[in-house]
Amino acid sequence: MKQLQTGQFHGQTHKTIHLEGVTLTDTEYTQSEVDWHYHENAYFTFILQGQMLEGNKKETYYCSAGSLLFHNWQDAHYNTKPPGFTRGFHIELQHNWLNQYPVNRNNLQGSMQITLPGIKLLVYRIFKEVSFNNPEAAISIQALILQTLSQLSGSLTPLKTGIPNWVLKTEELLRNLFCEPISLQFLAETAGVHPVHLSRYFPKYFHCGVGEYIRKLKVEKALGLLPDRQRSLTEIAFECGFADQSHFTRCFRQIQGITPSGYRSLFPVRAKTC
Repeated sequence: MKQLQTGQFHGQTHKTIHLEGVTLTDTEYTQSEVDWHYHENAYFTFILQGQMLEGNKKETYYCSAGSLLFHNWQDAHYNTKPPGFTRGFHIELQHNWLNQYPVNRNNLQGSMQITLPGIKLLVYRIFKEVSFNNPEAAISIQALILQTLSQLSGSLTPLKTGIPNWVLKTEELLRNLFCEPISLQFLAETAGVHPVHLSRYFPKYFHCGVGEYIRKLKVEKALGLLPDRQRSLTEIAFECGFADQSHFTRCFRQIQGITPSGYRSLFPVRAKTC
C-alpha cells in the first residue's frame, strides 16, 4: 500500500504552503479511481468544488462542496471521483507540531466526516487566509488550526457517548430545518426538554447560542454554493433561508469576515472544455 509524503496528494497540485509543522495544499482531483493508500501525517481534507466518494475500513462518505474530512496518520482509505471538476484543500499536521500542544486526541482517531458548522467555518477561514497570503497569514493560520482542533476534540463528532439525547435530537432538527422558520418552543418540545433548559445548556454543546448556530448553518450551506457561478447571490440567499440578499451579506460578513461576492472571487472562472 502506498504511503504519501508531506504535501503529496493524488491529482494536480496548484499551491503548496509550508509553515512550521503545517502544510497546506490546494489540489485538483484528476483521477477517477485512487486505490488504497495512507499519509504520513494527520490531515483535514476540505472539498471546495465538485464531489467525490471516499471509503475506509469502516464506512464510505459522499463528499460534495463544503464537506470536511479528517484522517489520522496512516489511516488507509481510497477515493472515487465522478465526472466533473473537483477541488480539495488539505491541511497536514506533523507529529512534532501536534505534540507541542495539549489537544485532547480522543476524538481525533481514524477517519471521520465532520458536520459541525463551527468547525467547518474555521476551515473556510483558513482557506481564505491562504488565498489572500498576507504578511499575517502564517500566525493566523496556525491559530485557526489550533482553534479547530480544540473545538473538534470536544465536539459531538465522532464520539457521541455521554451526550444527552436532547442534544442529538436538537442537532438533527436544526440541520434539517435551519432554512425554515422555527420557534424555540417547537425546538424544545421536539427535543423533549423545557425551553429554559435548552437555552441554558445549548452553548455548552454547540459553542454558541441557538440563533448564531442557525446562522452558521446557513452560511455553511452558502459557502458550498458560492463557487457555482450559475447561481446568483440572490438565489443563494433564498436557498439558504435568508430574508434577502442584504441579510445574507450582513450575516456572511459577520461570520466569515468577507462578503459573499468577495469569497466567490477566490474561485476564478474556469474556461469551458470542449
